[in-house]
Amino acid sequence: METESEPYVRLATLRQLHQVMADMNTARSLADTLQTVADGVVTGLGYELACVNLVRPDGDLVVAAFAGNPAAEALITGRVGSRDSWERRLSMGENWGDLVFIPHTEGWILDDDDVPQWYTDGPAPRFEDEWHPSDRLFAPMFTPGVSGGSCGELIGVLSVDRPRNGRRPGAWGREALQMYAFQAAIAISNARLRANMQRALVRLEREQQALRASEESFRQAFEYAPSGMAIAEMGGDQHGRILRTNDALCRLLGRPASAMRRYSFSDLVHPEDIGTLLRTSAEGGRAELRLGRRDGSYVWVSLRNSVVADAADGPRFLLTHVEDIEDRKRRELQLAHRASHDSLTGLPNSAELRARLSSRLCQRPTHHAALESIDAAYGGHPAYDANGHGFDFRPGTEAFDVGYDHHVHTAAPEGEHDDGTKGLAVLFCDLDGFKSINDRFGHNAGDAVLIEVARRLSRQVRDGDTVARLGGDEFVILADGLGRADAADLAVRLRNEIIQPIRAEGRAVRVGASFGIGWAHCGMTADEVLKSADERMYVEKRSRPKQHRRAG
Repeated sequence: METESEPYVRLATLRQLHQVMADMNTARSLADTLQTVADGVVTGLGYELACVNLVRPDGDLVVAAFAGNPAAEALITGRVGSRDSWERRLSMGENWGDLVFIPHTEGWILDDDDVPQWYTDGPAPRFEDEWHPSDRLFAPMFTPGVSGGSCGELIGVLSVDRPRNGRRPGAWGREALQMYAFQAAIAISNARLRANMQRALVRLEREQQALRASEESFRQAFEYAPSGMAIAEMGGDQHGRILRTNDALCRLLGRPASAMRRYSFSDLVHPEDIGTLLRTSAEGGRAELRLGRRDGSYVWVSLRNSVVADAADGPRFLLTHVEDIEDRKRRELQLAHRASHDSLTGLPNSAELRARLSSRLCQRPTHHAALESIDAAYGGHPAYDANGHGFDFRPGTEAFDVGYDHHVHTAAPEGEHDDGTKGLAVLFCDLDGFKSINDRFGHNAGDAVLIEVARRLSRQVRDGDTVARLGGDEFVILADGLGRADAADLAVRLRNEIIQPIRAEGRAVRVGASFGIGWAHCGMTADEVLKSADERMYVEKRSRPKQHRRAG
């Protein structure tokens, strides 16, 4: 990730960061969670060293986990720094959002305090943003509030050092580290909560006196947990009905405890997420879904279930931990959008265009041997789909002719005349005269032209059609359900819209447009479809005199 800059973030990087956060939230113990937090900074965020300083009950901070250097780990793990020294550090330097950066020009005064630290060697920076061996970067971690944000008490500090690219982190790197520290605080808080609950559950299995004590401990942990908690019935006619909720869950959903007892989670879940809820295991199950608030809105939450026995052989109840993940989901959607859309125009990019096009196409088995292998695989008998519906692959049957996966095949008009067939039209658009605008007026003017062309194209298509920027001055439109005449009319409308004057850098400029119309049908790949439309575009461009390719 250290070599990437906003907004060009690879999906592989996002997946790696997502996996690191998932590992952090699935560690089995508090110690495992702390070590996973430190390891994640090194493997997911691109730093060579990471240290987790955890707040102890007396307020001082102990080095609880270290990653990146075994020698430094053996030297400082378990050592303690005073709270006063830490507060001094966190009040110095530069504030990068919730992060604290202390440059080497200021950090020398900290060399003699009692905070455990390590020393790295290296040459002095050659550039302004190059990382200095004595630079320090801290990410404070706070107990999460019900609505997210660092509004709770300090539970620890992440210390990071030596970015692998040798540069101070930019906006994307800072936001990623800040988001990571926020999620680490949640994971550590949850690990502590789970540890307390596990101890309570062990005491519940002992004699009656220990049972009463552990019930009170459980009540305290339930009522005052920083995130939502609920107890529901398990089994019987009332399975899933909510019996009890804590204040955090009531505040999260904006519903009083008395009203919550009228519902089960299936009554509150978003209709699109009901399947996710039903697939969640009652024992140890986990799901991310949306729950309805009293005002009609929905909030993204993470549900985690545990089974609690009321007595040794008594009724069993479902304990559900509800964690607010609205902020994380919003950031994930933003990051996913950046990875799949063009940063200049906001249109889907080349990768997203190919993904959408590929989702409509399938590779039908056309070779006789391939069809025989399908027939042989099912022994000449009908097969069944996921819903239990039968379909027969044998020659002469509908499934044999239509396709083995019940895919709705994309057809294309045949011949050069409109035969009434409606298909998926692929319009390849190349701007004429765009290079001269860049050469004469500069790239800012060229960018303004591209942004306006993207806006005009998007305005002229229907809802559900796709307008994508393939790269440079090339655009592609996917329009389903068109015949040949419809596609030709659409190309004319789009060209007439593009050739209108465009204001760029205080002047009016014009560009022309050449369109090639291709047709997508099953059996083709996305690249083959785009190549066909591209070739038709060049045929159309060459067929017009040069002086008519650009309207002024």
